[in-house]
Amino acid sequence: MLAGSPKSAKLPTFSAPPGGALSDDMLAAFHASGVLVLDSFVSVSECASLKARALKLVDDFDLRDVKSVFSTTDQTQLDDRYFIESGDKICFFLEKDAFDSTGNLRQAKENSLNKMGHAMHDLDPVFDRFSRTPALAEIAKRIGFDDPAIIQSMYIFKPPRIGGEVVCHQDSTYIYTEPESCVGFWFALEDATIDNGCMHFIPGGHRLPLKQRNRRVSETELSTDVLDAEPWPEHLKLPAEAKAGTLVIFNGRAPHLSGPNRSDKSRHAYTLHVIDRACHYPPENWLQRSPDLPLRGFV
Repeated sequence: MLAGSPKSAKLPTFSAPPGGALSDDMLAAFHASGVLVLDSFVSVSECASLKARALKLVDDFDLRDVKSVFSTTDQTQLDDRYFIESGDKICFFLEKDAFDSTGNLRQAKENSLNKMGHAMHDLDPVFDRFSRTPALAEIAKRIGFDDPAIIQSMYIFKPPRIGGEVVCHQDSTYIYTEPESCVGFWFALEDATIDNGCMHFIPGGHRLPLKQRNRRVSETELSTDVLDAEPWPEHLKLPAEAKAGTLVIFNGRAPHLSGPNRSDKSRHAYTLHVIDRACHYPPENWLQRSPDLPLRGFV
């Protein structure tokens, strides 16, 4: 499963099934590789509408209110209260290379952001409609969720020229349940290519141990514990190049990464993370929500 793959190998890819009714072949591919690519899951017009809404939220937010940077290479967010308290809000995070030596943005505001998160799906009606559809509910049912709930949403900007690298990781490191239940639903809102920093996955890597666990150590600090120090077999990674409208579903243990975007084209994407409410969600997880914003599923 983790043996070397021929150069022609690719991630399991299918045309999106009507109504999210994953076939037996699709389910088998997902369980074997930990990732499933569904072409044309949403329309290009739906992608454009969500992108337009995201840019309106960006336009309305005042950059002077926050200069929080998100980086998987520098881990600046581990003691960033703005990030730690963003689980039930709509917050904005800049790329680490957004500013020049004088403290001014190198590019327009919308081309300076790393991401927006983490509760648009519950707080914004446009994101809510995009995130909750019968087709997504059907997929969640078919991949084995008993009581699915959307714990997090992220809008990834991957801006031109300064889009940062995302190092290899497993999402269950950050969205941990007992037993583990996290699954990612990643939508390409613009074409994702190797040139503009598309994701890469290590097929079958979801059967590797959970290598790290991120947790709260105080109200203002996070820590990441190393559980398994064995290096990732990154030589086995495969690109997830995707046209706008593609949905990529991946297991919370599936190792994935993306390179920097040094091209002149952005790579907007939208991600939902889903957990099973039948599983225990520890209080030391970084992402916590106010009782005023309880978890909801796909309805």
